[in-house]
Amino acid sequence: MNKIFFGVAFILLLQSLQAQTVRMEAPAIESLRSHVKEVADNTRTLISDFIQVKEMKMLKENLVSKGKFYFKKEKSLRWEYLTPYSYIIVIHDDRIAIRDEEKVNRFDLKSNKVFLEINRVILGSIRGTLLYDEVNFKPTFYQNRDVYRVDLQTLNPKLRESLPGIIISFNKSDYSVTRVEMMEAGNDRTVITFSNKKTNQPVGDEKFDIR
Repeated sequence: MNKIFFGVAFILLLQSLQAQTVRMEAPAIESLRSHVKEVADNTRTLISDFIQVKEMKMLKENLVSKGKFYFKKEKSLRWEYLTPYSYIIVIHDDRIAIRDEEKVNRFDLKSNKVFLEINRVILGSIRGTLLYDEVNFKPTFYQNRDVYRVDLQTLNPKLRESLPGIIISFNKSDYSVTRVEMMEAGNDRTVITFSNKKTNQPVGDEKFDIR
């Protein structure tokens, strides 16, 4: 029994060590940046399922939404929320269109700081540009068995008021973004997890033109 116990304990220890997150050194960081940029340069479109979890101190339960995400170079995004409510957010050519049921609202991206920063973060994650934006963010790089993780501490004072930090996780097998975690004012946070990703599939322009 003791041998079995210590055998199981040893296996669990190995699994724990494999999953351990460690800080990356300079050569590994440059390799990650290079691979992420290469993937981004070759990604013309992206289709993915997503789960968005919103944690707010004023609410006892997290707000969980699920839907479909579309990206098309250079700056076209579509967030199609399917549950628990159905609505669509389209960002195209620095304009936002939001359809809630049958009503569509449109406004300039620059007029809304929240949408502007979320859009910049998502685009910067997909393109890999946030890894080089050392004017606005101080990056720290980590890795474990499954993912590379980049912790971005916001340096820009105005941006830091609404977005103190961002954590981006990249899949180790294909260097694609698997998770974006946005730290927000008041210790709130939004976590978006991507799955079932498909790259360079046809995405029609009509996806970014809601009426």
